[in-house]
Amino acid sequence: MENPFKFGTIVEAEYFTDRVEEVAYIKEFVNSANHLVLISPRRFGKSSLVAKAVNESKRQYISVNLQNVTSVSDLSAKLLKEFFKIHPVERVRHHIKHFRFIPTISSNPVTGSMDVSFQPVADETVLIEDVLTIIERTYSEKKRLIVVLDEFQEIRDIAPKLDKQLRSIMQQQKHINYILLGSQESMMSEIFENKKSPFYHFGQLMRLDKLPRKDFHRYLSERLKKVFPDSFDTIADRILDYTACHPYYSQQLAANVWQIGVLQPETEDAVTAAIEHIVRSHGLDYERLWMGFKRTNRWILQRMAESKPFQTGEYRTSTIYSALKRLQKEGHVIYSDRYELEDPFFREWIAENNR
Repeated sequence: MENPFKFGTIVEAEYFTDRVEEVAYIKEFVNSANHLVLISPRRFGKSSLVAKAVNESKRQYISVNLQNVTSVSDLSAKLLKEFFKIHPVERVRHHIKHFRFIPTISSNPVTGSMDVSFQPVADETVLIEDVLTIIERTYSEKKRLIVVLDEFQEIRDIAPKLDKQLRSIMQQQKHINYILLGSQESMMSEIFENKKSPFYHFGQLMRLDKLPRKDFHRYLSERLKKVFPDSFDTIADRILDYTACHPYYSQQLAANVWQIGVLQPETEDAVTAAIEHIVRSHGLDYERLWMGFKRTNRWILQRMAESKPFQTGEYRTSTIYSALKRLQKEGHVIYSDRYELEDPFFREWIAENNR
């Protein structure tokens, strides 16, 4: 049997956990002429959600993750490479002739993949302008392209004033719907809700929460039932209790539980065995991560792992708050109704190694 749970990559088709209302909302929204800004903590499934909604809309789209972008030139090349996947170079050659700096385009005859790059130039701003111009001119108001920019908060680190330049280009475009995703809530809020920011109120703001427990429980139960016909309901509850309904980690734990049920059916407690396996397999990574934390951060993470209060008098409230914000920015801590460790298995590791 094939494992019915998937994590670590874009999740599609039968692996996708119910987000019916969110998918419908995004599909309806991209049929307008507006832009969408989607914010959620890391690994909440926003990239999978957008991919599903866009694919179901039957609209053409391109997608670039800004965490993988190193410069304005690199961003321009990656956008153009994605564009060529749906518009072969031969069909848009007449547009490329108008580029102020002609890109270098090469292909691998074996794999069929294409590479795009630009020679170093003194003013990289013209590159992104030329690329977005060719994209705009290829479409129309009746046939618009969707451009997905993931981890958009990285825009401020790529180059000074790039956000200002991008905004000036985007506000003139009528043939593109932008979907801008981000996992750093404070940075995304600063970009889209600060009146002094170039992207102030650029698009409709949407925040993605954890999956409703009822829906997630049904999703897990339906798939666990084949392997655990007598205990699937209880196991689904235990998984969600442990992960606090976090989409990524729930899928990870469920996948390991399912695997144990298939390969080691004699295991008395598959959930506990799965947790122990995951923590053990990531032990070295967790240790390296732990050694890189400052003493204050370690103290905070220990208190969170053991569900203990912060107000002990050991650190000032301002120091604790600043450290929490840094940990949240780095992705180790998330905040919904309270601060909590993003990775429940790292939480387990911390608790085990600091007893």
